[in-house]
Amino acid sequence: MRIITGKAKGQYIKSPKGVSLRPTSDLTRGVLFSILESMATDWSSVLDLYAGTGSMGIEALSRGAGWADFVEQNPRCCATIKENLARANLATQAHVYCLSAIKAISLLKRKYGIVLMGPPYRERAVIKTMEQLAISCLVGAGSTIVVEHSYRLPLSSAYGNFQLAKERRHGDTCISVYQYQ
Repeated sequence: MRIITGKAKGQYIKSPKGVSLRPTSDLTRGVLFSILESMATDWSSVLDLYAGTGSMGIEALSRGAGWADFVEQNPRCCATIKENLARANLATQAHVYCLSAIKAISLLKRKYGIVLMGPPYRERAVIKTMEQLAISCLVGAGSTIVVEHSYRLPLSSAYGNFQLAKERRHGDTCISVYQYQ
């Protein structure tokens, strides 16, 4: 797995040993960021929830995002995200929070232009996370939420003021993009 484009193009993303992850493929990341770049999106600050290796947030930083916060509850993954940020020379533009997504939604105070979510496919908690996120202070007018999920777990067409703007399917992977209405 590598960074597709931008200032860290070609940089390989390390994955922690002994941790079961489903990192976002290069193809899926390419589609996801192509969608974001075609929309009116605020790239000043990005939140990568369920960050895993940090590949989605690091890709956003590489493509010009000003700041990224990474949220991951597995301590080994948190250490790997920090290592990946340092290897890509992006550590000064980011912070890693080692806690659950729901806890982060209640603790963080920054408003984000883009929220990237790649929860475990079998975890139905993504629905609760979306419900909490949509009414939190972390998002609002100008925010875009992107959820990578299994097509077998259909998401609602709306969460709070966020409406489904685009959806793409690639095999078992579905990318749902929500914008504030």
